[in-house]
Amino acid sequence: MSGGVEIPVVVSDIEQATPTVRRFRLTAASGQPLPHFAAGSHVVVMMESGERIIRNAYSLVDRAEDGSSYSIGVLKTRDSRGGSRFMHERVEVGSRLKISMPVNLFPVFAPGRRHLLVAGGIGVTPIYAMADELKRQGADYEIHYAVRDEAHGAFVGELRERHGDRLTLYRSDLSEVLAVREILPGQPFGTHLYVCGPQGMIDAVLEGGREAGWPKEHLHSEHFQAPPSGDPFSARLAKAGITCEVRSDQSLLEALEEAGVDAPFLCRGGACGQCEVAVVDADGELVHNDHYLSEDERSSGRKIMLCVSRLKGRELVLDL
Repeated sequence: MSGGVEIPVVVSDIEQATPTVRRFRLTAASGQPLPHFAAGSHVVVMMESGERIIRNAYSLVDRAEDGSSYSIGVLKTRDSRGGSRFMHERVEVGSRLKISMPVNLFPVFAPGRRHLLVAGGIGVTPIYAMADELKRQGADYEIHYAVRDEAHGAFVGELRERHGDRLTLYRSDLSEVLAVREILPGQPFGTHLYVCGPQGMIDAVLEGGREAGWPKEHLHSEHFQAPPSGDPFSARLAKAGITCEVRSDQSLLEALEEAGVDAPFLCRGGACGQCEVAVVDADGELVHNDHYLSEDERSSGRKIMLCVSRLKGRELVLDL
């Protein structure tokens, strides 16, 4: 895989954290310790489903004290493209999977004077790891966690036990709303904010930070998204001389991998920029779904992110 080393793992434990979220404990098949990682890291999990290999990125919740295992939290989504459904319905204790090396696109800024951790739904997974890391460091931090209700709040009990009154919970069933404009103003200079969750929540929190005068460098977010579906099209690799069809239910990156192309990636969610490729020609409209390219780069029509973006048209020619 283009993401680097593949690590064989065995599922050693499965916990039903909420009606829709499961926590999977992944233990190194070799028996050796798994690599260290910093809070905010993710791994790409590879799932063999017949002739298809599903690759999904999941944030790392923790690493066992002896280094033998990682845990991840997986939300079973209604519109699953296969990954979350596979993890919930086909993976059991003893199942064998492969994971990538940890990659961190959402690190804690250690020199920060104070840290605000904001989570919504399954976005709590990197926030969980961040809170534990900041606690170990003796840092000043607080957690703001928005959930549908307490039963659907993954790891609420553990967060409350570990972090006490540093945790503020916002329950939709009690009409409690994450009060961005009350949280952000008045924070001491040098405070950093980290947000992960539904896109609408991320946008609102970041906009609130900008309105409150926060420096852009102090606002951190993680945007992982599944590639949207769309019309099928052809992708031609100008250098390799390969043409493949991109189905409506798969991403451009997945279609290239299915054709045997070792295309670049790290996050598979439109955030890291690793899968950026130059466009030679496009018979149609480029549909950009990433969080990486600038508006000028998008409008130029000369770049595309393989993992989440696609063509609305007949043929896309790539500089590969």
